[in-house]
Amino acid sequence: MGISTRAIELRAQLKSEGGDVSGRHRRAPWSLPAFATFVTFAFLAVTLAPPPTGSTYAATGPHLSGETQSVDVAGDYSLSAERDAFSVSEIRVAPTAPAVGIPDAGSAQAIALEMVLARGWDMTEFSCLVALWTRESNWNAYSHNSSSGAYGIPQALPGEKMASAGDDWATNPATQITWGLGYITDRYGTPCGAWGHSEEKGWY
Repeated sequence: MGISTRAIELRAQLKSEGGDVSGRHRRAPWSLPAFATFVTFAFLAVTLAPPPTGSTYAATGPHLSGETQSVDVAGDYSLSAERDAFSVSEIRVAPTAPAVGIPDAGSAQAIALEMVLARGWDMTEFSCLVALWTRESNWNAYSHNSSSGAYGIPQALPGEKMASAGDDWATNPATQITWGLGYITDRYGTPCGAWGHSEEKGWY
């Protein structure tokens, strides 16, 4: 009896007994749940297992070390990033004033510009100084505040303080400016520092 004849007989016998003779593979009813269980345990094992000693992993995104890193942000704030924590801290940034041009020769502002540059400051600082003393006295060496007693271009209070820069403090713009720049340096560091305080408090 040939192989094909034997196969036909076995097929007929299987069909008579109610078997599947379609030739398709039949999955055991327990196979799918078993496979799902295996995949679940495999995933948990990979997830919970500690990394091998000496392994190095690189995460996407910005690197956060154990040390605090600061990121500058537009405005008066910075974002400090720490491992597992974030904090926002305020940073005081001296605002700048509108830019100004070169003043007329011989004017009080021209004298001030020469002194500003001699101190190593730039035109940005000069712009802050112009804005500050325009607000205080409009660059008038004889400006007097009747309510407070402040006097001169820098509005010294009292005006007699400017005598440390020269006996002609009441009339000489150069003497007043010399004293005023010394006061700004000692108290605010730079004209823009003084301007920032004036913007915030209304005085310097």
